[in-house]
Amino acid sequence: MPEQSVTPSSQSDVGKIKTLLLKRVEDAFVDQSYIDNQWRSLGFTSRPDFETAVVEYQRFVEIINQFDIEVVFAPFNESVGLDSIYVRDSSIVCSKGIILCNMGKEARAFEPAACLPVFKFLGLPVVGSITGEAKVEGGDVVWLNDRTLAVAEGYRTNAQGIEQLTDLLGDCVDNLIIVPSPHWNGPDDVFHLMSTYSPIDIDLCLVYSPLLTVPFRNLLLEMGKKLVEVPSEEFQSMGCNVLTISPRQCVMLEGNPVTRRRLEEAGVEVHAYKGIEISSKGCGGPTCLTRPLIRSNLN
Repeated sequence: MPEQSVTPSSQSDVGKIKTLLLKRVEDAFVDQSYIDNQWRSLGFTSRPDFETAVVEYQRFVEIINQFDIEVVFAPFNESVGLDSIYVRDSSIVCSKGIILCNMGKEARAFEPAACLPVFKFLGLPVVGSITGEAKVEGGDVVWLNDRTLAVAEGYRTNAQGIEQLTDLLGDCVDNLIIVPSPHWNGPDDVFHLMSTYSPIDIDLCLVYSPLLTVPFRNLLLEMGKKLVEVPSEEFQSMGCNVLTISPRQCVMLEGNPVTRRRLEEAGVEVHAYKGIEISSKGCGGPTCLTRPLIRSNLN
């Protein structure tokens, strides 16, 4: 197929998704033996069942397909493993184009390069890469508005990575907010900024306040954002990991009824999927499974 020419995305995590990167179970998990050889070393909580995962993912994609989104699938690549299904983490999108991450989890080192053929096909320019000892993962990076970016500093994203990211963004941002991450369950845990914060609209977000820093939580309030609180009993089941399709329209993991009710009471349209194999066991919710490449500009 010929390459296309695409305008880089608006700098938003809540504008209507126009183009979305995904990766099929068949290309990430491959088959049951592939799973059996990797799941323990990659830190999955238990062994995914391949056939069930395929069905779950198909139904997840069916939900996405309701929203008139161009879906592009990352291809199989032998240099990456099961974690590559969580496509958000390997790149960051700004108005200039794509910034390739440098993964904090060593086993995911080749994921950013594996997505390059997709970006080339779409005609999305690559601004640059995080390199060397600098580390940044996409789950630690969230647009608070079109000129303000929040970046967590922790086990997956370090100070050197934030410095390189700042240089690559250049005049794309007016404010880059560094949010210190808690130790929580230690360096081997899957913990990102989006574990505790999900934007739902320009003035609405979903949060798990017990693990937010006071300065960051206060900043959200000062920016005029209403906070929908995730209860403690639904934090571990990724109640705070919610993908916004468009303002106040989102996809979340089944099994978080209190969070869902609170979102709906705030005027949010919620679609839930079953993700035991594709999300729960790998600790990757709907934001992790997706990399929005182009969103509508809200301004």
